[in-house]
Amino acid sequence: MTTDSSASLPVLDRLPDPPVKDGECPRRARQQLDLLLLAIEALDLSGSEAILYCARDLELTSIIGNRVNLWRLRATNPLRRAVQRRALSLAEAKALATITVYLAKRLTVLIRQLLLACERLEEQGLSTEHHFRLSDYLERFRSHFRARMNPRRSAVTVYSTDEALNALAINLLQQLLYCTATAGLERFWISLFDGEVA
Repeated sequence: MTTDSSASLPVLDRLPDPPVKDGECPRRARQQLDLLLLAIEALDLSGSEAILYCARDLELTSIIGNRVNLWRLRATNPLRRAVQRRALSLAEAKALATITVYLAKRLTVLIRQLLLACERLEEQGLSTEHHFRLSDYLERFRSHFRARMNPRRSAVTVYSTDEALNALAINLLQQLLYCTATAGLERFWISLFDGEVA
């Protein structure tokens, strides 16, 4: 079951409704939400279970009640192998954004550790294989990305190498850390619509 309005979900009330066409989440925002959740799945071994648990904890089960609901929302990302030809409503996008920030905050220490490891390895001229936890995250992210994204999409082909996917995975860590800052949810939500509204 999904809802087109966040009026009955107080946890989402703090996020404004941007003036987007037909009240639907734009393509870039759908991609970004799914990729950030993909990064979280590569960080957290419990994967989609953590996302579903978070939805229950935040009382968002009217939007994300089970694995099928979650898959349908994430499959609105046009880069996926199996794309849902449906819109992602603002209420649904708010739910995904809220869960993303909630989980990022829970993983803040690990995210900081991995980003610090990246900096140190770069300073020392060493590859990511020299840090087990970072290497593990990058390997899991590459595996998730290649299994779920459509290699025929031009936006996916630019990530055909391990190096390109590693750069994307690290960039997503930086974005997740941004989400954990003061007013991170509101700032992240607004950033999803940069350039999409008048």
